[in-house]
Amino acid sequence: MFFDYSYIVLVMPAVLFAMWASSRVNSTFRRYQGQLSRRHISGAAAARAVLDANGLYNVRIEHISGQLTDHYDPREQVIRLSDGVYSGTSTAAIGVAAHEAGHAIQYAENYAPIRFRAAIIPITNIGSQLALPLVLIGLFFMSAGQVFVNIAYAGIACFALSTVFQLVTLPTEFNASRRALAAIESGRLLDEDELVGARKTLSAAALTYVAALAVSLAQLLRLLVIVGGRRRD
Repeated sequence: MFFDYSYIVLVMPAVLFAMWASSRVNSTFRRYQGQLSRRHISGAAAARAVLDANGLYNVRIEHISGQLTDHYDPREQVIRLSDGVYSGTSTAAIGVAAHEAGHAIQYAENYAPIRFRAAIIPITNIGSQLALPLVLIGLFFMSAGQVFVNIAYAGIACFALSTVFQLVTLPTEFNASRRALAAIESGRLLDEDELVGARKTLSAAALTYVAALAVSLAQLLRLLVIVGGRRRD
């Protein structure tokens, strides 16, 4: 099941794309990490400026270890910035920090896609745990009757929930980046020529989410091909 032609034809191209996207975001961040802002504003200060400009004084900013582990935690209302972003004064750091502030703004404004994404996380987690066992049970016992065919398709439906999650993630990430760049420009955090570094860093990061969706779609299609093929047999 795991080494048939469908994996090579359907999934492998998406996996290679995801690997390239991950490599590109890291190389782009490293490149613009060397482009220091003329105003010497740190990522933490940039995020604070964006938050305050939108009245989000209650959102905290904390340091977290690692590289590009930056994220916004809506439950605790805190932005956690990684080593190179929290105290970094590069155009890349400012872009990433402002992006996370963009997510905080989305929650404050009840931006529909991010609220929907947050709402489906519990069911998506359950679905991801059930998907493969259900598909395997259905495949192994499919010859025993229609009920096992239905179990296999139930597993595919569970897996599809993660694809929906990846799909909804795209508009939230693109929107957060647009908010970040607009806030950087309106707040004069970077000069016009420096915006290029922040923009390219965020564009490279966005590709990783496109790649994640591509991998999920390819895996979903593969499961449909496998179950459909076994059912015909």
